[in-house]
Amino acid sequence: MTLRDAQVGQTVKVIKLEGEGAVKRRIMDMGITKGVEVYIRKVAPLGDPVEVTVRGYELSLRKADAQMINVQAL
Repeated sequence: MTLRDAQVGQTVKVIKLEGEGAVKRRIMDMGITKGVEVYIRKVAPLGDPVEVTVRGYELSLRKADAQMINVQAL
């Protein structure tokens, strides 16, 4: 399952980051790394962006970026 597939109100754990190069580095710089817990706060009406809480702060991710983050439900 990817972060894009997670439901609002769900807490998930990151198990793997896809992608390569600058895109993967940018996601990691935002605090999304393997093993971190992410809470899905909101999804915009058209599904883009997804608002999450990670490491105590709110973050908005595009659907394309959320698709690169493999997670498992807690």
